[in-house]
Amino acid sequence: MSNSTLNQLSLSTAIGRWSGLGPYYAMFPKEFAFKVVEEYSMPGDAVIDPFAGRASSVYAAAAMQRSGCGIEINPVGWLYGFVKLKPASKTEVLTRIKNLGEMASSVEQQRLDALPEFFTACYSPIVLRYLMVARDVLDWKNSSVDATLMAMILVNLHGKRESSLSNQMRQGKAMSPSYSIGWWRERQLTPPEIDPVEFLTKRVEWRYAKGAPNLENGNMLLGDSTSLIGDLAEKVYSGSQSRFNLLFTSPPYFGITNYHYDQWLRLWMLGGTERPSWTGEKWRGKFESMPDYRNLLQTVFQGCAEIMTSTASIYVRTSARIFTHETTIDTLREAFPQKSLKYIKQPFTKNTQTALFGDKLKKPGEIDIIMQS
Repeated sequence: MSNSTLNQLSLSTAIGRWSGLGPYYAMFPKEFAFKVVEEYSMPGDAVIDPFAGRASSVYAAAAMQRSGCGIEINPVGWLYGFVKLKPASKTEVLTRIKNLGEMASSVEQQRLDALPEFFTACYSPIVLRYLMVARDVLDWKNSSVDATLMAMILVNLHGKRESSLSNQMRQGKAMSPSYSIGWWRERQLTPPEIDPVEFLTKRVEWRYAKGAPNLENGNMLLGDSTSLIGDLAEKVYSGSQSRFNLLFTSPPYFGITNYHYDQWLRLWMLGGTERPSWTGEKWRGKFESMPDYRNLLQTVFQGCAEIMTSTASIYVRTSARIFTHETTIDTLREAFPQKSLKYIKQPFTKNTQTALFGDKLKKPGEIDIIMQS
């Protein structure tokens, strides 16, 4: 990676400071995303990521004078990506923080009492009132200001005690309510007394300290790739969207985790259920059906093939587990039969995120699959 690209990722720049917005399970390291975009595309090219997560690939493309388009089915990842590409003005966000603080005092105690025990064990009353108002009034799908504030809340919704709004928790993944309550009781941990207006104001001031990116050439779509790829194809055929020069993505791994269950508390903030649940909705589970998993990759990769240039490059990171990587390779070969394929093994050199949650089994690592004409 060039020195100029490395310099962009420094926390002394707006691009670098916003690039890490949003803790998310199995996210691309930002340096990796910038490296791949730099090596496998040219300025002016178009990059697509149909499993975008928190949009590291799209962000890297937009920051490096490419255009980027990402699709993400989980609203938590989508919101992170949407906001870091085009955050609202700091002044408007700070004003909105104070506005919600004024509204929070009107939340009656009976609303707090009606919540499951987890919430009062996790948050102090002043924080919980603020969160409930934010959940009620922030129009994060339609307002840039509300989206930016909601993203800031989600980043800090749970994590290390005193450094987040919650009692002691993991930041990347919300544990189950019963486990959390028992863990806190055993250690006699109570929710930290935090002024949410002051807390969020400091976090926003830090994030904006070097300015804010305005990456108009980056776009995030919220929804199911198997259908939204078709919408993109219509734009390509009509000429309103140029063909893509790089497919850069990491599909969900077969049988590893349920991204929606892992983010249940942040999804609650976005209007979801107050208890973790296995949604049962298509493509929102743990991918435990081999035929369904293969169908997902076939549909999405074939859809991408129809909107790529003939000389486009493909860069896919996947698990080294046999079924996952073999299925990924097979479906990529089907979608791009004229391209040569190579892969690079990427063994884990550090503890993985699953190890943080008690899974001590040795992991097979990952594989980077590269296809070019």
